[in-house]
Amino acid sequence: MRRLRSSTVVLGGMGVLAATITSCGSEPDRRCVDPLTREKLPSYECESSSGSSTRGSYYYGGSVSDNKVGGGSFDKTAVDTGGFGCSGSGGG
Repeated sequence: MRRLRSSTVVLGGMGVLAATITSCGSEPDRRCVDPLTREKLPSYECESSSGSSTRGSYYYGGSVSDNKVGGGSFDKTAVDTGGFGCSGSGGG
């Protein structure tokens, strides 16, 4: 039987660890977006300070094309983060 070198075992273990960390526990991308036009906004447009209203809402997942978002959702739980060992929407 062939013996594996310790460096091979360590590197393989690190790969499994990295996949585990970045899979189900990862959060979907979050962008500040105008809910009416779906235009990407600066993050401060979604952060309320005392007494002021916000113009934007957070949009999860999806992508940005020509400064407009698509393919995601304003509902964080509706976005599937995918990844190794995940089941259902939003991971687990």
